[in-house]
Amino acid sequence: MPVSDPTDSRAATNALLGALKQDRWRPHAVARFLWQAADRSVRQAAHHPRALTHTTALHGLLLALTRDRGDKAWVATSWTLGALHLGLLEHRDGLSPADALTLLRGNLPATIVGSSRVSGVLAIASDLADGRLARRQATVSPFGDYADSFADAAFWTWLVLRHEPSRAVRAAAIAAWALPVVTVTALAVSRGTMPERPRPALLRPAAAMQGVVAVRHLLRR
Repeated sequence: MPVSDPTDSRAATNALLGALKQDRWRPHAVARFLWQAADRSVRQAAHHPRALTHTTALHGLLLALTRDRGDKAWVATSWTLGALHLGLLEHRDGLSPADALTLLRGNLPATIVGSSRVSGVLAIASDLADGRLARRQATVSPFGDYADSFADAAFWTWLVLRHEPSRAVRAAAIAAWALPVVTVTALAVSRGTMPERPRPALLRPAAAMQGVVAVRHLLRR
């Protein structure tokens, strides 16, 4: 299904999802969807060489600071996901400071800081900082928006699974970060179009859980 503007990531994604739904999610349709999505991701990475350089340099620095295979695998996965979603930058040619800060937060578990008691506080501080930087930009791309959500989900889920002793807090935290991702994905596949992500103005369970988990981790002996 052609898309008039190759940099319009949302339109391209909707075209792929629409074709998948039209074919009733049959195995050959799923395979075609995955192939076309991967092909577009590679072409978009080539279309954003400066951003690819930024992403590679940032993850290369992080990789040099890792100590074991698990940490290296985490950073490698982060680079792969970032490189394959550069199309979400649309008309921007490089990563912004806010984007870089978001990617750094998502890789905190692979660093020495990740297991320290202040890691939760640092994650919240970086989240506030990249949000402020993003608001100062003339244009905000979908890349930064989605990267922010996945960085939060990756870091906080890792933190509660690795360091949180309370089963109730672990369950609540995982629901706060994993449930929205699963819900949006399920809606996108079933409807054949990307839904708008919910942005509650008052009640933000994930933000509240960040504070709870960070304080508990900071005060834990």
